[in-house]
Amino acid sequence: MKTLLNNTLFALAALSAGAPLAQAQTYPVKPVRFIIPFPPGGPTDLMGRTAANRLTKAFGVQFIADNRAGAGGNIGTELCAKSPPDGYTVCMFTVAQSISPAIYGKLGYDPLKDFAPVTLMAILPSMLTTHPSLPVKNVKELVALAKSRPGQMSYASTGNGTSPHMLMEMFKSMAGIDVVHIPYKGQAPAVVDQIAGQVQLAFNTAVTVLPHVQQGKLKPIAISTKERFPPMPDLQTVDEGGVKGYDGGSWQAVVMPAGTPRDIVSKVHQELAAMLKSPDTREKFLSQGALASGITPDEFAKFLKAEMEKWAKVAKAANVKLD
Repeated sequence: MKTLLNNTLFALAALSAGAPLAQAQTYPVKPVRFIIPFPPGGPTDLMGRTAANRLTKAFGVQFIADNRAGAGGNIGTELCAKSPPDGYTVCMFTVAQSISPAIYGKLGYDPLKDFAPVTLMAILPSMLTTHPSLPVKNVKELVALAKSRPGQMSYASTGNGTSPHMLMEMFKSMAGIDVVHIPYKGQAPAVVDQIAGQVQLAFNTAVTVLPHVQQGKLKPIAISTKERFPPMPDLQTVDEGGVKGYDGGSWQAVVMPAGTPRDIVSKVHQELAAMLKSPDTREKFLSQGALASGITPDEFAKFLKAEMEKWAKVAKAANVKLD
């Protein structure tokens, strides 16, 4: 009787130990919710749906795009953080979520503790542009002009705490210049006013302003990332222009709730990484102004930590706070 009991306990223990592996091998067995914390039509939505479609085809189970917009992406991101860590919730994650901890007094999630990183989908370089009437051609000349006119020049952003705002505040701090912030409710009105000459400077995603640059409505000064932008290979980066160490831009990533089994995270990562390394995807993303990535979960975790530290310093120096 004792031997039978021991054998039974041993069998149960073995089954328990093998449960995560078995779960990963059969995953997924039902539809998966894919939370996109921004409205339909924007870059996060487009990349999220691209990822969801790939995973649907790869696993033969529907990954359902679920747009949960609001509060700069924080509503959908908090929903993701509080979802069961069973592999049936996948979420888009952006540069906004690495900025939020530094500018919001109360936040319903911790970017480092509440998520299992899957991968960085892509980096979207921003372009520093000026109105054509401004007598500058590069970063060095722009910095010199701004220093000669402290507080007299202005820049547009898509709103307080957004990537364009933080990119310019980092530029101001590192270059030692004083230009006035004019926040707008979105990128379209900000670009319209810059073209009209109401504001002189702005950082915007490169692909958004590229048509205006090509038409001569805006003047390109530099690219925000350490690497140049392939569609404009001759355009210097801000770092190359003289503001050494400058590196920033928008980015899109995929995460799952913290505690999701590692094997499941690995399966999702493998499929997305394969997609992001394919020439077709890289070309498609580049046409959308994005540089495809696909780094490992551990590499993305390090990237996210560095991004949070960077934007926390910028927010503190610029005193950027939101309710």
